[in-house]
Amino acid sequence: MIQRIQTLYMILSAAITAGLPFVFFLWKEVGNDTPIFFTSSNLYMILFGLVSLITLISVFIFKKRQMQFVLNRLAMIFNFILLGFFVYRTLSLSGEAEVSEKGIGVFLPAISIVLLVLANRAIKKDEDLVKSVDRLR
Repeated sequence: MIQRIQTLYMILSAAITAGLPFVFFLWKEVGNDTPIFFTSSNLYMILFGLVSLITLISVFIFKKRQMQFVLNRLAMIFNFILLGFFVYRTLSLSGEAEVSEKGIGVFLPAISIVLLVLANRAIKKDEDLVKSVDRLR
């Protein structure tokens, strides 16, 4: 159901977590000024892949709105975990020893969280509409 706004939000979120980490770097090292992408760590690759997979699964189960809602929340939790790892990585280094410039890739999970929240609001609105129509029958 592409015409539903929550589907568009979820597709955008999946595209952000699946494609944009290849484009935008997470941070640059001071010594050799090379950008560090998410592929430098297996943990980051797994979490980005898991979030995009869960979001894509959620897009295709549009007939089960409650399950869609739960899967979006699960994707949000994984995004928060990923964001926590990024914050820990940037704040745990004393005196900017290794990290000099933060990239926009660090903020990709936050953008994905916002899109998933908007999708969940639209799913909730659809669910309330269906329940109100069921009451009238």
